[in-house]
Amino acid sequence: MKTSRLTSLALVVAALSASLALPACNTVDGLGEDVSAGADAVSDAATENKRY
Repeated sequence: MKTSRLTSLALVVAALSASLALPACNTVDGLGEDVSAGADAVSDAATENKRY
């Protein structure tokens, strides 16, 4: 009986961990895209405002 309770607890913990980890991947990916877009905007502005 103790083994099945431990197994159930392990499955619940694994499911909760996966439910928290998967959305985090999308968040980090989105953050990387936002930072990249910001860097592109700064680079474009620098190119447009060159004085030489």
